[in-house]
Amino acid sequence: MSAPPQAPLEAQRAARYEALLRLLQLLITQRDPTALFRTLASELRHVVSFDGISLVVYDEAVRTVRFSMLEIVNPSEEVPPSEVPLEETLSWWVYQHQRPLVIPCVETETRFPRLMGLLRQCGVRSLCGLPLTTVHRRLGGLCLGSVQPDAYSEEEVGFLSLVADQIALAIDDALNFEAAQRVQAELRRNNDRLQLILDLTNSLVSNLELRDLLRAISASVRRVMQCDVVGVALPDAEGDRLRVYALDFPDSKGFVQEGVLLPIEGSPLGAVFRTGKPMLHGRPDPAELAPEVYRMAAGEGFASGCTLPLISRHRVLGTLGLGRRQEHAFTQDDVDFLMQVASQVAIAIENALAYGQIAALKDQLAQEKLYLEDEIRSEMHFEDIVGKSAALRRVLQQVETVAPTEATVLIYGETGTGKELIARAIHQLSPRRGRAFVKLNCAAIPTGLLESELFGHEKGAFTGAIMQRIGRFELAHRGTVFLDEIGEIPLELQPKLLRVLQDREFERLGGSRTLRTDARLIAATNRDLAVMVEEGTFRADLFYRLNVFPVHVPPLRERPEDIPLLVRYFAQQFARRLHKTIDTILSDTMQALVRYPWPGNIRELQNIIERAVILSPGPVLQVPLADLKPPTTGVSSTNHDTLQEIERKHILAVLAETNWVLGGPNGAAVRLGMKRSTLQFRMRKLGISRPSK
Repeated sequence: MSAPPQAPLEAQRAARYEALLRLLQLLITQRDPTALFRTLASELRHVVSFDGISLVVYDEAVRTVRFSMLEIVNPSEEVPPSEVPLEETLSWWVYQHQRPLVIPCVETETRFPRLMGLLRQCGVRSLCGLPLTTVHRRLGGLCLGSVQPDAYSEEEVGFLSLVADQIALAIDDALNFEAAQRVQAELRRNNDRLQLILDLTNSLVSNLELRDLLRAISASVRRVMQCDVVGVALPDAEGDRLRVYALDFPDSKGFVQEGVLLPIEGSPLGAVFRTGKPMLHGRPDPAELAPEVYRMAAGEGFASGCTLPLISRHRVLGTLGLGRRQEHAFTQDDVDFLMQVASQVAIAIENALAYGQIAALKDQLAQEKLYLEDEIRSEMHFEDIVGKSAALRRVLQQVETVAPTEATVLIYGETGTGKELIARAIHQLSPRRGRAFVKLNCAAIPTGLLESELFGHEKGAFTGAIMQRIGRFELAHRGTVFLDEIGEIPLELQPKLLRVLQDREFERLGGSRTLRTDARLIAATNRDLAVMVEEGTFRADLFYRLNVFPVHVPPLRERPEDIPLLVRYFAQQFARRLHKTIDTILSDTMQALVRYPWPGNIRELQNIIERAVILSPGPVLQVPLADLKPPTTGVSSTNHDTLQEIERKHILAVLAETNWVLGGPNGAAVRLGMKRSTLQFRMRKLGISRPSK
């Protein structure tokens, strides 16, 4: 018995529905529209004859194609879809009418003239279009074309309608998944941005060290905005350039580095700083940028950037800059968000700057307090310079002349002549008398620490630098710095001192930030700096800069008429301190004191009178005259020998009183008014050695 004639048709139908089930299973796994279309074209070719297939999804709200895919088998010519208006396409027609459309003969179809012309070029002779629709929305259209006329029967159209329904469900699912992904990405982005704002707010109260704060902010902004570089630029001291103060740029090629200076003119950062308005910019243009700015931007390969002003209290503090090596990386939405970030950064900068100013003032007050306490504890409680000799009057006249000016003063003279008193007098008679008078004995500070004492140091600048410290020049801002024994400054440190005098700027030890100071310098020395210049131990340019107004303080032996005044002054001072009464000084004693040459000058006289007050049991000042034998008259060599003998006896007497202790606050060197090294030198020269027990 033979099979019924319907058997081949039933087998074909079964194959088609098996293919439909297989296609459905494959479509369910696809989330990407392009992959979905390729699966459709591959599987559908086994059960339906076609030579071209297209799938179009529309966004009807704006009457545009969301995405479109086309595949033609062995095309004779490429079909440019853009040449056919949207309204004249078969997919738009089925999308609008929501029913299938079969065109059995392309040559006789008149409704889509331009589309039919293009299809004839490709050899397509019949078409079938089906709407892609779900119960929720219309999506687009599925079109198949064949080189055979009347290729699509009613039964095939019915089967393709089922296929189209399944494709519509798969596309709808893919679109929903894509939308969900976008929503999740947007939520993640918003959460990251909100977290960034929160982190910035927390940073405002947890970190007031400006550079560390801005580095942390730059790193957070770069991570959230997924860009290549983020930096904060602040104006330098002069205000004509911007310095990259903090930078987060892991993949830098070295053209842009922290600390680099950028001109305000000819740079996006400068334009934003000047106008206070944000800016989006693209690839660097040599015609628009300053040469150094173009070299940096082009060298790093920047293709897009976003720069925002840091505004607080209606003033621009600096700029926040972001950069990418991809074009069009920033949108207006990014700018709106980053302006919120910039306002937080500006607050952070203002708070940190205010904190820094308060801390600096606090440190300065603390240092000034230490200096004042040191002055109070000083043994020299001079309020006036004692003396009326012509030599001293000449010096005081020079002081009155130079004090009101801003000139650098070099005071020179022998040890113990009162050079510091002259420096104080200049300060007190100057417009700076209301500010600090900061002194430093350059010979009393070890060479390795002298730079730190003068200019300060940053935390960690050297072993033991556990905190930042301001130097004497910074402390004396708008006041006066007095550098005693300036001839002892080492040669390698002299250029930095010269820079302070000429440019009024310096850097702390271990720091890179340039600081400015308005401190007047008064220097003193007992050495001949001109000779030192000839010997190469003192810079000539520094000497000339110091020697603007030289003041010579005469030794005590050149102003003997001042000795009685000084003796009475010191006697009263020490008597009051020791709770004694000294009201008589014998004339013989005074004459001996006047005749003595005083190699240690006023300091030696002060020490002698203090010892005499201590040894005096009553109101008469008892000075050991044996130690003050005047030089005998005669030839110069005899005078010289006598002076040496007097000095030798005086040193031996002081050594005996101090039990041969040379250093320390109660040692012989302090009593004699000289440094310990000077005393040791004099002892060797005079043949003085400690007696053996």
